[in-house]
Amino acid sequence: MRIREIEIRDNTRIKEIIQESLESVGLNIEGTAYYDPHLGELYHFYHRHPHSMYWVIVDKENRVQGGVGIAEFNAAKRICELQKLYLSSEAQGKGYSRLLMDKALHFAEKHYDYCYLETRHELVAASALYVKYGFMLLTEPIEGSEHSAMDAWYLKKLKSHYQNKLTR
Repeated sequence: MRIREIEIRDNTRIKEIIQESLESVGLNIEGTAYYDPHLGELYHFYHRHPHSMYWVIVDKENRVQGGVGIAEFNAAKRICELQKLYLSSEAQGKGYSRLLMDKALHFAEKHYDYCYLETRHELVAASALYVKYGFMLLTEPIEGSEHSAMDAWYLKKLKSHYQNKLTR
């Protein structure tokens, strides 16, 4: 498996993966990524915004098996959002989420001070992954949240730009 930036040709496949994943857990409902207006155009969405990116993980045949994104959430507070971390059913349970998280958070640390994410409490494996990466569970969403069906919100303090410069 290899991680690369999303390409235009990946839009349809990653939309399918996201929607199939949400359908499999009964979350193909309003207020989730299932109905995001830009879901079929992730390449364009993430390339339109500064300090945003979406990566896909591909197999040996270059078939997309999942992805993850980082996008600005609150510029004034230097908060980004980890978005759309999904894997195909055949790629789940093999550690690929960790590879995608590493890629996304490394990028986020270069541009932001905090990383926010939204999920559902019943997605136990996802929540455990976020806690393992140092995300702290919040009692309510941060203002500006768009996914009304989410009931678990997490925030992680990222390494500061100053700290990053010192460790290089």
